[in-house]
Amino acid sequence: MDLSNITINTQSSIRIAGDKVLYFDPINIEKEDHDADIIFITHEHYDHFEPKSIAKIKNENTILVAPASMEKQVKAEAGVANIELWEPGTAHELVGLCIESIPAYNLFPKPFHTKGKNWQGYLVTMDGISYYVAGDTDDNDDIKKVSCDVALIPIGGKFTMDKKQAADYVATIKPKAVIPTHYGDIVGHPTDGSDFKGYIEAIDENIQVELRL
Repeated sequence: MDLSNITINTQSSIRIAGDKVLYFDPINIEKEDHDADIIFITHEHYDHFEPKSIAKIKNENTILVAPASMEKQVKAEAGVANIELWEPGTAHELVGLCIESIPAYNLFPKPFHTKGKNWQGYLVTMDGISYYVAGDTDDNDDIKKVSCDVALIPIGGKFTMDKKQAADYVATIKPKAVIPTHYGDIVGHPTDGSDFKGYIEAIDENIQVELRL
């Protein structure tokens, strides 16, 4: 499967280009392309919501999508006029794309991303391909329901699933392809990606794994 339209900048800072240009949790953006059709924010932590990076990719038509629980913050800091605030577990159509917001949360006793904060990942269908960007989450009952072609999954541990948990999760939902994220910088080790790939290949050799970090 051709995944050349997907760029991982760092952490979970993702760009997917197709009929529309989509950004997820943009941080550490250097080039001012101002090409974003939609910017998706999964939650409020500094490594996922960075207004100075949003400023480099937004234009007058850009739509920013964020959890409804972030309303005050995004309206005050994002600098984007067109804002969509969604609850997790809801379905939407936006600029011709079908999008679902998927609950993203840790399991007890992790305190970092509790379910009550109502943060979310996103399942976006574009050009006939469904992309799931999980955000910061553990393998919980809500994300087990996801069906997608391409999964972008955190593997760094501590704040999210670790590489083995993520591999087991991916083997359960069986996407055509997976790109691991959220490791080797703030959390996790640079070798986590290759370890994750090895786990996947041992479980299901039919799942394509690409490393970008």
